[in-house]
Amino acid sequence: MLHIRKKCGLNSIRRYGTKRIIAIRREDQSVWERRAPFSPAHVRNLVRKGIKVIVQPSNRRAYPMQAYMNAGAVIQEDISEASVIFGVKQVPIDQLIPDKTYCLFSHTIKAQETNMPLLDAMLEKRIRLLDYEKLTDENGNRVVAFGKMAGLAGTVNIMHGLGLRLLALGHHTPFMHIGPAHNYRNSSMAKQAVRDAGYEIALGLMPKSIGPLTFVFTGSGNVSQGSQEVFQELPHEYVTPELLRKAAEHGSLNKVYTCEVRRHNYLERADGGKFDAVEYEEHPERYVSTFSKRIAPYASVIVNGIYWAVNSPKLITIPDAKHLLRSAHTPWLPTSVGAPALPHRMLAICDISADPGGSIEFMNECTTIDTPFCLYDADRNKDMKSFKGPGVLVCSIDNMPTQIPRESTDMFGDLLLPYALDIIKSDATKPLESETFLPTVHGAIIASNGKLTSNFEYIQELRKSAIKSLHKADGVIPGITPKKVAILGAGRVSAPLVEYLYRDKNIRIVVASEQKEQCDALARQYPGVESVYLNAIDNPLALQETIKEADVAVSILPANMHHLVAKACIEEKTNMVTASYVSDNVQQLHNQALDAGVTILNEIGLDPGIDHLLALECIQDVHAHGGRITSFVSYCGGLPAPEFSNNPLRYKFSWSPQKALLNTISSAKYLSKGQIVEISEGGELMDSTKDLDFLPGFNLEGFPNRDSTIYGKYYGLHEAVTILRGTLRYKGFTEAARALQYLGLIDPTPNPILHKQGPDITWRELICNLVGVEDSDMLTDNLKQQIAERTGSEYAVEVLEELEILGNTGVIKCVSPLDTLTHYLSTKLALGKDERDLVILRHEISIVWPDNSKEERGINLVVYGDANGHSAMAKTVGFPAAIATKMILDGEIQEKGVILPFAPEIYRPILSRLRIEGLNSRETSKFH
Repeated sequence: MLHIRKKCGLNSIRRYGTKRIIAIRREDQSVWERRAPFSPAHVRNLVRKGIKVIVQPSNRRAYPMQAYMNAGAVIQEDISEASVIFGVKQVPIDQLIPDKTYCLFSHTIKAQETNMPLLDAMLEKRIRLLDYEKLTDENGNRVVAFGKMAGLAGTVNIMHGLGLRLLALGHHTPFMHIGPAHNYRNSSMAKQAVRDAGYEIALGLMPKSIGPLTFVFTGSGNVSQGSQEVFQELPHEYVTPELLRKAAEHGSLNKVYTCEVRRHNYLERADGGKFDAVEYEEHPERYVSTFSKRIAPYASVIVNGIYWAVNSPKLITIPDAKHLLRSAHTPWLPTSVGAPALPHRMLAICDISADPGGSIEFMNECTTIDTPFCLYDADRNKDMKSFKGPGVLVCSIDNMPTQIPRESTDMFGDLLLPYALDIIKSDATKPLESETFLPTVHGAIIASNGKLTSNFEYIQELRKSAIKSLHKADGVIPGITPKKVAILGAGRVSAPLVEYLYRDKNIRIVVASEQKEQCDALARQYPGVESVYLNAIDNPLALQETIKEADVAVSILPANMHHLVAKACIEEKTNMVTASYVSDNVQQLHNQALDAGVTILNEIGLDPGIDHLLALECIQDVHAHGGRITSFVSYCGGLPAPEFSNNPLRYKFSWSPQKALLNTISSAKYLSKGQIVEISEGGELMDSTKDLDFLPGFNLEGFPNRDSTIYGKYYGLHEAVTILRGTLRYKGFTEAARALQYLGLIDPTPNPILHKQGPDITWRELICNLVGVEDSDMLTDNLKQQIAERTGSEYAVEVLEELEILGNTGVIKCVSPLDTLTHYLSTKLALGKDERDLVILRHEISIVWPDNSKEERGINLVVYGDANGHSAMAKTVGFPAAIATKMILDGEIQEKGVILPFAPEIYRPILSRLRIEGLNSRETSKFH
């Protein structure tokens, strides 16, 4: 019997008697996945060592099943016999077998949200999970990876995409002859295609209007080496980071320039000092990246192959992209209509690391082999499946090596095989402590016996942090962290603000106001919006709680309350947006906001707001083209449409009447022909009114507003001799306002007769009190004469009569004459249900060009409100604030502290999105 076993069954005893059985599972994560962890040659090696290898059948593998069978593998569907199961990518949860050891790329070590269900299932099924990504040597270097093949395939892909992108921009180039990596039988054929393209480049066949091309490779590891191996088939020259700019601007067109960038080239301590590799590994949060300023501006193509760890500085943030994708100024290049210049230097990014939201922040979703490219429009913060239009081409396929499947399998198996012999000893039913793995293998085990191993317990902490940020939101898009916005105030402006944010179903909106009925109306109009009663002054704790739950608080409360909101936002580490001018007491919170890591964005409505954005767009364009601005005059105003302006003030209120009236007695300061002009508060302002005729169809006038001189610094108007920002009204407003001043009705100081606990009074009695007439019962004609004499204005009587405040109607007392009149006019001159308002903004800019020609440029924004819809004022205040809020939520605005919307990466995208909302300006120009 023993003889028979020796003759017939010896191989079985030798090969399987130890019960060392492994399986190679079928890949099903992607239809493109043709790799395997081992090739037939590796399987033959394992079989010869007495290991039974089960291979799940799959016709998709690059190596056919027959080749595995010939190598000694058993081809069968059931792999439950194996104690260790090898794969490449993630396993469907329903196919997990309990108490087994799985080896694969799990993509869980950064607590990636989409793969947490897989990790949970593995823990529940007591699976021992080994992640190839964590197989590292004693120096922390990965020992098993597809990196080189990823770099090779990625670089071929981005060269293919570069050809298509340049063609869309109007240029045929040799890169058009390079196809996607999977089109080639092997890497040698792909390199030959690159070599052929390089031959044409060397012959000078690149369009001259493109200028020199520069490739930047990040890192020096396997990915970068594979990438550069392909790149070196082109005629090329390596340059240091210090010489990159020179090469990009004045290099040869017969070669392509490249720069290998390592961490010490772009990382520096936040508090100053050089890069320290040991410290960086332990405390990456102490460092900042200068890549977007020192390297990226001079790169045509970036091939990113660096590993990005959580809390590490990013190579390019979302705000960085807005700056990098601005129009290039390259007057030295020969261009024409048929040979256009490039819109910006940066053309393409191949993010081989494929880490959404990682080192390339705006890469928030991997591309696929089916759709390998997207065009990222930085101004809109959106990806487009196109090669045409503004933006940078991005390729971020997360399974690049499968495009070269056989070579990838061969290389990976060669690296894995030495460790596989140790891994195969694993028995997931035993405690991990009882196993004797090599340190490299032991350190790669993420989970075992139903729990995370000690090196990976941090994953739970990362998950808790992510869950905390969800704010227990319901009804959001799965897989995407929801955001919450608290809108403080529920006036007219809140409606378009809510409407814009409501379009994103992943934003939860809370509207909090003392006017609960207005909050309720918004909640009814936009289902899912939460309505909350809030008296911010009387109940600061409620204000704090409302802000605490939000990612951004938008304050449309009265301006004198913004500092209270800002303090609460800083304490709760909540970002804040307001359309109002930044006040001194808010500005004083700048350092506190910086320390808290909070953004407090001010002046992002209409005036201030859109006026800044349009001014900066024009001014910076003029400066970029060598022009000098000698005069800047701006007027803005909210008005009733002309057909609804029939009252003494020629005005109706679609926003706060108090602000409009108080503005008439404010001080002002401006620069006129090199001289500072100052106007004292108290009423002198109305004497500075001038007629305006830039829109002849309107009968307009304007007067200075606040301190205009500060905008010389804000706007960069260092050579301007005139700087004036003013308020716009229909002609007749200032005369009526002056009359109300004479009558004492625009006095903000408390008056005893208007005390809320005092006796009731009529408007006639109030007017008599204000002008010093003791007998309020005198004949009306005599009273009118007395008023005219004491105010020095017969027109004042007309204003009182037309506003119906000379009769015996009772007064609703509001402490001061101004507040009392405000309350009255808020109803008397409110924009009616079927009435509409109008916003007019005007910039007049005098420019001197380098050839000494002079231009008078006018910018007009005219916006009408919608009857029974959003008023013009609500749209022009609400939409900018909403857009800015969403930009903060989406990471497009990351600057901390008390800030204004003056940076190009803020104002340019907001203007672009306002134009999509129909808020378009028009320009006029006259040369002389």
